[in-house]
Amino acid sequence: MIPAPFAYARPSTVDEALQAVASGGEDVKILAGGQSLIPVMRLRLAAPETVVDLTRVAELRGVRDDGDAIVIGAMTTHSDVLSDPLIKQYAPLIAEATETVADRQVRHRGTFGGALAHADPAGDLPAVALALDAEFVIAGSGGRRTVPAADFFVDYLTTALEEGEILVEIRVPKREGWGMHYEKFNRVAQAWSIVAVAAAVRREGGRIAEARIGLTNMGPTPIRASGVEEALTGADATAEAVAAAAARAAEGTSPSSDLNAQADYRQHLVTVLTRRAVTAAAGL
Repeated sequence: MIPAPFAYARPSTVDEALQAVASGGEDVKILAGGQSLIPVMRLRLAAPETVVDLTRVAELRGVRDDGDAIVIGAMTTHSDVLSDPLIKQYAPLIAEATETVADRQVRHRGTFGGALAHADPAGDLPAVALALDAEFVIAGSGGRRTVPAADFFVDYLTTALEEGEILVEIRVPKREGWGMHYEKFNRVAQAWSIVAVAAAVRREGGRIAEARIGLTNMGPTPIRASGVEEALTGADATAEAVAAAAARAAEGTSPSSDLNAQADYRQHLVTVLTRRAVTAAAGL
């Protein structure tokens, strides 16, 4: 189906983009990679008055080193994320999860920031951002502000981005010496996650010193498995200790029932995937 008519703006700077959003009318949509927006516009499930295309805003692309963090531009494509050496060195969990996103064609068009701003609970990157304690830098008419991942994902397909604001970059703390793994379960290749688990683990000798676990598709937003993290911290780095901690993975979750899986199946699956993800991340 052909989308409804709309005005189109293609700025080349963040300031121009903010001006275009502010002057675009009551219903303005941001076009990043377009992998989520274009399909719903073609179905006329969305009919924005104005579309602001960010593909020419060069300052929103790329990855840079910034002291104790790496900074990923919101318009950096999934393909560029996969090939970036800073991400491979300091946040390999991002690369591992990104490799499971859709197919090669989508990864060449879709963007890191676009996937996060879309905030689909079945998307692979929100739980990773949560597990890595990422921070989101947002630009608006009043300047820039930074929102931690724990506060960015508000509800189903809803984030802390307010009207007239644009996500410009994501700051990810460097985690050298951490083991990381993304464990995803889906029905067919290139599909959304039925459930997935992002795990980051730091060992000291034979014990687990710290653990951060993010859950995909276990509620309307990504969730930190705080019970698992608590059980792992200070525990022996053994398969038995990991299995005992993973048994708490479903605590505090509220998964949906749909055509892919019932809620109780997802709650069972998340314990299995958490055990696998933590085991791999801890090098057991």
